[in-house]
Amino acid sequence: MKRQFQLNSYLFGGNAPYIEELYEAYLDNPASIHENWQNYFDVLRNMPSSDGQNSNDVAHAPIIESFARRAKKNAFILCSDNNNLSTARQQAHVQSLIDAYRFLGSQWANIDPLERRERPHIPELEPVFYGFTEADMDQIFHAANLYFGFEQASLRHIVQALRDTYCGTISVEFMYISDPEQKRWWKERLESTHSTPNFSDGKKKHILKRLTAAEGLERYLHTKYVGQKRFSLEGGESFIAAMDEVVHHTGGQGVQEIVIGMAHRGRLNVLVNTLGKTPTDLFAEFEGKHVDGLPAGDVKYHKGFSSDVSTAGGLVHLSLAFNPSHLEIVNPVVEGSVKARMDRRNNLNGSQVLPVQVHGDAAFAGQGVVMETLNLAQTRGYGTCGTLHIVINNQIGFTTSDPRDTRSTLYCTDVVKMIEAPVLHVNSDDPEAVVFATQLAIDFRMKFHKDVVIDIVCFRKLGHNEQDTPAVTQPLMYKKIMQHPGVRSLYAEKLITRGVIDADEANRYIETYRRAMDEGHHTIDPVLSNHKSKYSVNWLPFLNRKWTDAADTTVSLDELKRLAERIVTIPENFKLHPLVERVINDRRKMGAGKQLLDWGMGEHLAFASLVASGYAVRLTGQDSGRGTFTHRHSVLHDQNRERWDGGTYIPLQNVADGQASFTVIDSVLSEEAVLGFEYGYSTAEPNTLVIWEAQFGDFANGAQVVVDQFISSGEVKWGRVSGLTMLLPHGYEGQGPEHSSARIERYLQLCAEHNIQVVQPTTPAQMFHLLRRQMIRLFRKPLLVLTPKSLLRHKEALSHLFELAKDKFYPVLGEIDSSIDPQKVKRVLICSGRVYYDLIAYRREEKRDDVAILRIEQLYPFAYKQLEDELKKYDNATEVVWVQDEPQNQGPWFYIKHRLSESMRDGIRLAYSGRPEAASPAVGYYAKHYEQQKSLVKGAFDQLKSATLIK
Repeated sequence: MKRQFQLNSYLFGGNAPYIEELYEAYLDNPASIHENWQNYFDVLRNMPSSDGQNSNDVAHAPIIESFARRAKKNAFILCSDNNNLSTARQQAHVQSLIDAYRFLGSQWANIDPLERRERPHIPELEPVFYGFTEADMDQIFHAANLYFGFEQASLRHIVQALRDTYCGTISVEFMYISDPEQKRWWKERLESTHSTPNFSDGKKKHILKRLTAAEGLERYLHTKYVGQKRFSLEGGESFIAAMDEVVHHTGGQGVQEIVIGMAHRGRLNVLVNTLGKTPTDLFAEFEGKHVDGLPAGDVKYHKGFSSDVSTAGGLVHLSLAFNPSHLEIVNPVVEGSVKARMDRRNNLNGSQVLPVQVHGDAAFAGQGVVMETLNLAQTRGYGTCGTLHIVINNQIGFTTSDPRDTRSTLYCTDVVKMIEAPVLHVNSDDPEAVVFATQLAIDFRMKFHKDVVIDIVCFRKLGHNEQDTPAVTQPLMYKKIMQHPGVRSLYAEKLITRGVIDADEANRYIETYRRAMDEGHHTIDPVLSNHKSKYSVNWLPFLNRKWTDAADTTVSLDELKRLAERIVTIPENFKLHPLVERVINDRRKMGAGKQLLDWGMGEHLAFASLVASGYAVRLTGQDSGRGTFTHRHSVLHDQNRERWDGGTYIPLQNVADGQASFTVIDSVLSEEAVLGFEYGYSTAEPNTLVIWEAQFGDFANGAQVVVDQFISSGEVKWGRVSGLTMLLPHGYEGQGPEHSSARIERYLQLCAEHNIQVVQPTTPAQMFHLLRRQMIRLFRKPLLVLTPKSLLRHKEALSHLFELAKDKFYPVLGEIDSSIDPQKVKRVLICSGRVYYDLIAYRREEKRDDVAILRIEQLYPFAYKQLEDELKKYDNATEVVWVQDEPQNQGPWFYIKHRLSESMRDGIRLAYSGRPEAASPAVGYYAKHYEQQKSLVKGAFDQLKSATLIK
């Protein structure tokens, strides 16, 4: 029994972490551990479990089971060999100490260049916590599960190695990652180097040059343009060294495109010192010079830029996304742009395209779009195979006077733990550590295709902007900042002390950079111009185009029938749900001309005709596969499938040989991030019909900043062209305040300079031609479609197949009832959307042949000529009534009444019929909704109580 205990005494519960670590090392490389342990694990891997099954495929199961059995036996063995037991326990405590440094070392790391606070007391990082004394520090322990390069070492040696690795100027949080392989990777990369780079003298000089450039630009601008806002990078100059490493290290690994998103801080520095924008161009912006082709323009620290830079691995195309003052809102835009570029290259693993997101500490912790965008990272429709995040951590946020008010988490980066992204915290006063951390982060991303974060802990020398006085609220912090010599000075002194350079050479770097600024030359070399990649997109055909409705959107009847047949062709033995089977059977009749087309079939034929013609379609939204109101059914589900994955069929992906792609995605429950993503995708890919569909129209309220700052104004501010289409379900049908209105008035208020299109179609044919027009015309404008709900299955909202073959999209639809004699018409009703069908039903019921009804299908750009032509048909009409479902202070009324007036002849009265003004978009009581609807429809035909005389 004593012999058995000696052989198994290490198998106590306290040693579990140690044995698990050894076993992970064994799985990774059996030769990395002692031969005795190899033999032990070889036996255990082939040992059957308690159910008699061999557990080779679940490697940890037999280990845990065997460990438990042996531990239980050992509990009953009495032994007087206390020395052996004590040694085993001490070995277990050593492993606990190692794990503590891996988990908690970042909290004790030297990452604050201002050293404002003492390092916290963390008992778990002290040997005494585990019962060790000074007498134990030179005792030899096993270290096989460490990657320091030794199998055994004294406790003193082990502790020092751990502190060097996890508590220096680099510290990495990674132990929360659930994938053992990723954790092993970090342990090996950090521990094998002690988290310390070993750069050549040439590399160190290059880092100093980058710091010189970063500091030199800020000081030059501060002198040349005194008091102008630029959101200086001073205090965080190491960030430029990191960005330089991003470009060249990824270029060496095959990356060919990098898309960067960032807010204000340091943006001008990145433009000049990373992307190669000439100082001359930057100075012109400081001097407020007008840019041709941009009616509005924007401030200099919002602007984007693109360039091509030569690296050791080849050319790298750099794109800095335009970004408004909404800081992190650029995150999903960048991800969408990257996704489009990956799709264009068919680069499924992200090895050629890299997204880089640069954050501020307060915004990264505080803005919800950060979390929304992170949640897209590993999804099928939005994943970009890993984003490199860099936080310029000023430790101050915006204007907060107390750090306790900036966030509720320990680190500003804690939100990324939701996707198990590792975080590298690094002291900006150690630029070599910053560059080394950048290399590690890039290597991790390229290997595991996951997000990774570099938290550059620095400070902000000046205020939030150059007109701010931060010492007013941060006196203690800014006393330390004013005493700080600057990272460039510290690093130059370090290199001089070590004999890497002399003082004269360090000063020459400053003089050379200043001369480049004076002469307006590029500050990075080389920056290539006029290079065209085979993957680049030619936007010239879409630029500087005047608005036109003209587009041949027809498709021949034979082709429509062929496409319809492909749409309803289902694989053999694929069982449809009975409700879906009925939809497919109805579509079969529609395609054959035996039944009028409904909304879903009109959409499908539009999509099918586009992909067959070479235009890709990307459709996303929270219920886009089947359609929010179960009308689309573009994704069919096999009712006999036995697995969670698979068992689906998408007919629109099989309509023609060599067709363009059709992608439909049921998105995560997000509006802001997903809409921003699709906007970004559309700005990088003009030949794809990119569609975002809201579950209900007013759900887009959660993404209003994307509409305001990008979709409606991106072209006039930045020259960014987008053909994004938004489908916004809209219609007053008694479903309450949040499920009725898409808030048309908000979009109409944004309309100017032909910036967007706001359309409310009422027939499947109109929708067919509208979607095709969006691609076929040689210009790209965002399209906002107020899509119906009840009209999806309305018995009169149908179209003939020949309307798709011979007609076009009509901005205004005239009276279609041939029994209405224009000479008898005394009143013309004008409306938009589903209320039209209520009006014609009432007219039919009341037998009113003196009232004509017109539909405005395109609210903006407004079709004055078409409306005038329709109104001219009614010479005897004396009254025009605008009819809408929405309350009077909402909907199109205040936007459209002036446009109606301009289209009417003198002497005609203009009136309004609709709901009265209201604070809520709609009532929640169905009975009240019904009475309101009945009243507004009746009021449109009644004698006018109040009207405006149009002279």
